[in-house]
Amino acid sequence: MCGRYATARARQELLDEFRIDVDETLTEDGRDLLEADYNVAPTKLVPAVIQRAAKDAPEEAVPERRLRMLRWGLVPSWAKDLSIGSRMINARVETAAEKPSFRKAFAARRCLLPADGYFEWYTGEDGKKQPFFITPKDRSILPMAGLYELWKSPEGEWVWTTTVLTTEAADELGHIHDRMPMVVTDRDAWLDPGVRDPSGLLVPAMAGGLEAFPVSKAVGNVKNNGSALIEPLTNGQIPGESNPSLF
Repeated sequence: MCGRYATARARQELLDEFRIDVDETLTEDGRDLLEADYNVAPTKLVPAVIQRAAKDAPEEAVPERRLRMLRWGLVPSWAKDLSIGSRMINARVETAAEKPSFRKAFAARRCLLPADGYFEWYTGEDGKKQPFFITPKDRSILPMAGLYELWKSPEGEWVWTTTVLTTEAADELGHIHDRMPMVVTDRDAWLDPGVRDPSGLLVPAMAGGLEAFPVSKAVGNVKNNGSALIEPLTNGQIPGESNPSLF
């Protein structure tokens, strides 16, 4: 957890929900990077909410709330290349404050990753895997707690990367997967780079009221996309199981 998720909200909804001051999802040549993605996989660009002063702003400048695209898979500033990011799509909340790869970001570079929900694969009694989509019951935005880093390539290009903070899954979802994303109790404090110890702001996403249902196995291929990937299977049953699939 979490290795795939969906993020498909319209720009204005994100701007309003997170009280964005600066929208940085448009490139200088006018390209729009904010597109609906129902099958987000590691290394893809994902929308993120951060709070940061403008480049070259004076030290006393007030940080602004920004919406920008980050590469999923955190790359520490000391990494030699980007490949390490594919192994750092998640950060365990139990160790993030101390682990060298994440501790600096945990202290000052925190973000929110807006999602419609995330996917997990359940292994049935017959050994076959079935993907489930886990989403808020009220279909509201799931703002996953994340960290971000800036990595400078040998060519001098700055790459912004991110990771999802995870914790042990609640009992209701634990039989699908043992990990789940974190959310925050105070968005303003979480995003504030001046808050150095945000540990008390984190809670399991289950506190927001999630539900899980089986979806098409097509999500297993990153080339597949579209809203059909998050539609529940009509038979309402886990293949190979005798129990209902909805928890």
